[in-house]
Amino acid sequence: MENFPKTDRNKVKRLPKRGHYDRETIFSILDAGFLCHVGFVVDGQPFVIPTAYGRDGDAIYLHGSSKSRMLNSLDQGIPVCLTVTHVDGLVLARSAFHHSINYRSAVIFGTAHEVKGEEKERALFLISENILKGRWDEVRGPNEKEMKATSVLRLDIESASAKVRTGPPGDDEEDYALPIWAGVVPLSQVAGAPVADPLLREGIPVAGSVKKLTGQED
Repeated sequence: MENFPKTDRNKVKRLPKRGHYDRETIFSILDAGFLCHVGFVVDGQPFVIPTAYGRDGDAIYLHGSSKSRMLNSLDQGIPVCLTVTHVDGLVLARSAFHHSINYRSAVIFGTAHEVKGEEKERALFLISENILKGRWDEVRGPNEKEMKATSVLRLDIESASAKVRTGPPGDDEEDYALPIWAGVVPLSQVAGAPVADPLLREGIPVAGSVKKLTGQED
């Protein structure tokens, strides 16, 4: 996969050796998550809103209420900055100054516009699948009223970059002799045991998508 062009907008300036501009790295970070933060400015007021997303090539889909201020504002073609971050570990050094975090982050720049018809339906499927693969086929699909109440925007990626930190702490040379434990505490997101809806009818088994997510497959 080719790189996104490096510009003043997406260039990693602080610790540039951690920067990545190739689609493979950036897309892998996007595809490993389902929650993003969308930044935009309306009438001089900045907003950063968390929301779910789905990706298809160089396009990211967002959805929400047709009355959403964010979606209605983005549909006007204003600049958008979307970020996704994964925390992989606490990096514990011998000095307070050199503590850090192992992470993977992607920053996306572009503009968005509303989509309708078949593209809207496919986008909702992609968002659902990105949150829990296989769930869309297990449930009732959206009806006409629900589709009208929902807006879907496509954010076309104009530029992007990733920033990644891995590995142990980097202490000052003289601090390695200190009798202080140092290292990395890995962190990960783990799905717990599913909790049934109190109104669930008896005899309905846990859905296949949930079993797969929680490691309860037969």
